[in-house]
Amino acid sequence: MLKHILLFASLITFFIVQSQEQTEFCNQLQAIKALVNNEHFKPKPIDDSLSVGVYKLFLEQLDDSKRFFTQDDIDLFEVDRLQLDDYISNDDCSFIDKYSTILTDRIENSKEIIKSFSKTKFDYSGKDTLHFAPDETYRYLKNNTEIVNFWSKRLRYNILFELIEKDSIFKNLSANFKNQEKDIKPKIIQKELCKLEELQNKKGSLSQFVKEAFLNAYVAFHDPNSSFFNAADKNTYVNALSNDQLSFGIITQKNDSGDIVIAHITPGSPAFIDGNFETNDVIKSLQANGVILETYCVSNEDIIAFTNDEQNKTITFKIKKQDGSVKAVKLTKTKTKIDDNTVTGYVIKDKANVGYISINNFYSDFESPNGLGVANDVAKELYKLQKEHIDALILDLRFNGGGSMKEAADLSGMFINRGPLSILKYGNGEIFTVRDMNRGSLFMKPIVILVNAFSASASEFFAAAMQDYNRAIIVGSPTHGKASAQVILPLNEDSELGFSKLTVEKFYRITGESHQSVGVIPDILLPDLYDNFKTEERYSAFALENDSIEPTLKYLKLKAFPIEKLTAQSHIRLASNSAFDAVKSLNQLIIENYFEINTAYPLTLQHVYHNINTYHSKWKEFSEIIDTNPSTLIVNNTSSTTEVLSYNEDQKNINAAILETIQNDIYISEAYHIVLDFLNLNITD
Repeated sequence: MLKHILLFASLITFFIVQSQEQTEFCNQLQAIKALVNNEHFKPKPIDDSLSVGVYKLFLEQLDDSKRFFTQDDIDLFEVDRLQLDDYISNDDCSFIDKYSTILTDRIENSKEIIKSFSKTKFDYSGKDTLHFAPDETYRYLKNNTEIVNFWSKRLRYNILFELIEKDSIFKNLSANFKNQEKDIKPKIIQKELCKLEELQNKKGSLSQFVKEAFLNAYVAFHDPNSSFFNAADKNTYVNALSNDQLSFGIITQKNDSGDIVIAHITPGSPAFIDGNFETNDVIKSLQANGVILETYCVSNEDIIAFTNDEQNKTITFKIKKQDGSVKAVKLTKTKTKIDDNTVTGYVIKDKANVGYISINNFYSDFESPNGLGVANDVAKELYKLQKEHIDALILDLRFNGGGSMKEAADLSGMFINRGPLSILKYGNGEIFTVRDMNRGSLFMKPIVILVNAFSASASEFFAAAMQDYNRAIIVGSPTHGKASAQVILPLNEDSELGFSKLTVEKFYRITGESHQSVGVIPDILLPDLYDNFKTEERYSAFALENDSIEPTLKYLKLKAFPIEKLTAQSHIRLASNSAFDAVKSLNQLIIENYFEINTAYPLTLQHVYHNINTYHSKWKEFSEIIDTNPSTLIVNNTSSTTEVLSYNEDQKNINAAILETIQNDIYISEAYHIVLDFLNLNITD
């Protein structure tokens, strides 16, 4: 009788929890619907078109590789494809549970299939064939037989790949294959099981992951830069754009054994001062506010989310030391400077002194309305560089994904006299012109700005303004094409339902044109490793369209650069530069082997080895050409930086590596020679 009472009580608890989760999800969905409708730059109507779009995005988030759901599952889900808009309008959230239930079943089924292979002898005779095709050609598996076949091939390929990575000599592999395969097989099986358990633990639970995936799909249907944030997501995002943040000073990573280990400890941070933490310590668990997060089969992203959660200001770290001992250490966050979000100026020397500054992020101090960020830091470095008597400046915005628009505007204002910088357009049609109100500029000499396909948002704001004023020569490859701005808004007053990062405005160039879904096109194009990877915004589903508006204010351009002459001279250099030829060859190699791959071969050690070895040999060949490209550049620190380094031996080694990287970067070298060409043309003109 007692057993029945306990079972009945546990069922009541289960249904109460389920009901509470369902209610919270409904509240979140209704709140996000209202928020999007009121605040988004261009909210879309809740109709069949929204239903179809959200349905597609939702399924992609749940099973992007089409390895879990079967075609029968998709047929079952298909009823929702044109009904999601009705569910949302009628506050009916019951549809979500079947996705969680079926995904849970499919993952558990995959785990059982993978476990079953522990007792199976794998066949590497070539009876089975490996097929490789572009992602867009993937289809859902029909039945359990196809699922078993998928995991069997995947595990066998991963085993062969791992063995080949460890020993690149085929004769050794072939001679020792039987014993090595026996040794590596359980490790590969465990690694795959761990990945699936990570997915089950994502966002705290698979049910929560599914719900947040739907909220994300709903917002992303309006544009790809809008998203749902839980509290940890929001804190992680804000911290990434800050130069200072509350932090424990620990950077973690997952090692090959699947353990979460300490990869770096920030000097001066709580972990550094505490003294109990060392690199390579294994983190076994984290505990805060009554919640314990065991790190076994948990992704590093979930560890970062837990430590970044603004509610978890004090965490007890259970760590395993290198000697096998286990310690529980309590740490409290303090404000720590983020080294990646800082800038340093360098001097490149050959036939002219040219300053070089790499800007990784348009960070700012979000805690203060007048907070100082990247623009202020660049100004400080520019002051140091000008004391070195530089003739020109290279600003490197490659891989700069953006950040604070205020910082982009402040930075732009440092290089022009006065005038408009950009035109903002809000959802209600209102227009506002962002201006530099200050007379004069901090630097009047020539500027080259390096960009690539990963230069986005605030980077494009700055690059476009400099290009329109003829203030800088833009060099590299077309930028990402994101001309919109987002804000983070709470779903309700106390933020307990979460947040949404929403697109609230578009920005236009001072010409009235837009680089949305087009990008800022460089004045001088250079071959890039990432050409034709289709990572730019125009390839994202539901990207905002490109349009233009009437310019609001006149602006005074500077004299145009002699782009044709500079481009011609650049092309002559590139034609005789084997490193840029190697970049183009590497680019084609990646495209053929990943993005456009369409091949099949027998599943044998010999065939997999040949495929992998051919790729690696070509990669090594082209990479060596790039890495050994002779450089005539000499890169120095400013006098100010040299003095600071004299007191810090650790930083000296890091600095030496940075100087070498700058010296050997073929893009920085070409930017330098473009500047030199311009300086020489100015002398002769």
